[in-house]
Amino acid sequence: MNTTSIAFDPMLPLWLLATVFAVAALLLGFAAWRGLKGWWLRTLALVALALALANPLWREENRIPETDAVVIVVDETSSQTLTVRPEQTATALAGLQAALAALPNPPEVVLRRVEDAGRDGTLLVEALREAAGSISADRLSGVFLLTDGVVADAGTPYLPAAPVQQLLTGEATDWDRSIIVKTAPAFGIVGEEVQLVLRIEDKGAAPDANGMARVIATIDGGREQVIDLPLNADVPLNLTINHAGINLLEVRTPEMEGELTGLNNRTILSVNGVRDRLRVLLISGEPYAGERTWRNLLKADASVDLVHFTILRSPEKQDGVPYEEMSLIAFPTQELFTEKIDDFDLIIFDRFRRQGVLPQVYIENVANYVSDGGAVLIASGPSFASAESLYRSPLRAILPAAPTGRVLEQGFLPRVTEIGKRHPVTQGLEGQGVDGADPTWGRWMRIVEVDPLEGDTVMAGPEGRPLLQLSRVGEGRLALLTSDQAWLWSRGYEGGGPQRELLRRLAHWLMKEPELEENVLIGAARGMEVVVERQMLSGEVGELTVVSPSGAEQSLAFELISEGRWRVGFTALESGVYRLREGDAQAVVATGPVTPVEFVDPIATSAPLAAMVSATGGGNFSLEAGLPGLRVVREGRVAAGRGWMGIVSRGAYTVQDVRLKPLAAGWIYLLVAAFFSLLAWRIEGR
Repeated sequence: MNTTSIAFDPMLPLWLLATVFAVAALLLGFAAWRGLKGWWLRTLALVALALALANPLWREENRIPETDAVVIVVDETSSQTLTVRPEQTATALAGLQAALAALPNPPEVVLRRVEDAGRDGTLLVEALREAAGSISADRLSGVFLLTDGVVADAGTPYLPAAPVQQLLTGEATDWDRSIIVKTAPAFGIVGEEVQLVLRIEDKGAAPDANGMARVIATIDGGREQVIDLPLNADVPLNLTINHAGINLLEVRTPEMEGELTGLNNRTILSVNGVRDRLRVLLISGEPYAGERTWRNLLKADASVDLVHFTILRSPEKQDGVPYEEMSLIAFPTQELFTEKIDDFDLIIFDRFRRQGVLPQVYIENVANYVSDGGAVLIASGPSFASAESLYRSPLRAILPAAPTGRVLEQGFLPRVTEIGKRHPVTQGLEGQGVDGADPTWGRWMRIVEVDPLEGDTVMAGPEGRPLLQLSRVGEGRLALLTSDQAWLWSRGYEGGGPQRELLRRLAHWLMKEPELEENVLIGAARGMEVVVERQMLSGEVGELTVVSPSGAEQSLAFELISEGRWRVGFTALESGVYRLREGDAQAVVATGPVTPVEFVDPIATSAPLAAMVSATGGGNFSLEAGLPGLRVVREGRVAAGRGWMGIVSRGAYTVQDVRLKPLAAGWIYLLVAAFFSLLAWRIEGR
């Protein structure tokens, strides 16, 4: 197709031409004002000179017409798989393609399909930008978005150079129920309640539910707590933290018949359980160098409330001073050992011997306290081998070792036993020596000989004699240290040793801190990747049983990573709470987003993209009413109406060849200018 037009190729810069002719126009205006007869002839001469300098050309173009193009973006993300949306999308796409092909000049169709972008949601505008960028802007005649409106990047500042038509899937009867966590604590006090603020929302055409919803709450997959909460209101929910460490709180509401999806009917929260204040009762049988070591260790921890009871004078000592006058403050033994003994997290007997200060009934209360879940540490001195030993008290029934009556007064290096190398209390203690090498820490000078009865010997003295015994009694725990020489390490004797770290670990194990459990199954998840570790003091590990949120089971084999520790990893295929089991050990772990972003609010809506559609002159159409008709409109006209949508006729082309010819030779312009100038001179001369 050939087209012709007039173009100009000035011989002088435009600013210079404009200056010259502005001056000439002023002079001509002055001449007309003075009444000169030939002013109009001089104007014609000036016009001829202007044409000569402007250099007009005859332009002939050989143009090749280009086809208009439309962009169709099809949303194929997870929310588009609900109810009738897949069928609506497929039918609309086929009908739209057929309507475009039936036009007199069918446009080129650029089709983009949008799939899930993980946690980012539906990136529909980004897909539109990429598709529109693949064609020139002067060819783009229309954009069609087949979507449910659940779009994550609707706020992206982008407007295509063509009308946008939004074809919305979904039905007017769609409804959905979801759980929204308004506030949730990051941690909670063990044994106390934490408060969540939830909102159970019904959206869309929800049926009448009498304003109430059934809610089920669990902690670590344990006992279910079932309550009824009001709909569409912020409601507090109180749950009790059971243990220290990570507590997985799951709150869900049963999936109702007819709702779009049940994937947003639950939420999982991770709450770190912490102890409020660790209450420790330290009973020192007599003043000695190691007493300050225990006190300093416990007082250095800001989370410990320490009650220290030191026996300064034995009852049998006869010096004429009344016994009740020897104490500045009367120690409330009856209150502590009868009424408030269960308030303590740990009781320490440091070099204690039976002197009649604590009646047998009090010590029996201590034994019952351990069996019911308490913790006791006995740091024994020489008296443990004597007739005043705690072994000859009601504590005998729970002690893990029996004294032989011998006390060895000799230097020895404390050594970690084979089982101690696997126990978290002594595992990896600095300076313990590896591959049979001697420990690098200093010696202790005394040990009470005992015969082990139960529990685990994690440290040993000379000739393998038990130095540190750990045992479980009923629901509680007990540790027996058969030497009162640990303080030598804190004084740096012969280089010292990890006394503070050992006693810290020992106290925390007794108080059941999760990181020091010796037989434990631990799971950790990052996204959909799960790593499970198993720690055991003895025996071989079995297979890991994994139960998915949907109830599917699989078995996995562990891999040994160090002595007493095994590990296995797997990729979760579902989001939610996985239950892990190996032997008697169990654990839970939460994977992925609890509610996929596509299902947080799955109700179809035109609102997110309404601004883009309106700004480009397009329209919003519900596919439930069928596919609207298609029209071709001129540029600048409205491109949407009742029951129809339009695309713009662009008429784009490509110039293949251009030919330029002067309208007239230069001497012709000069001849014309000279003729009018001469004629003006003749008229003015007469």
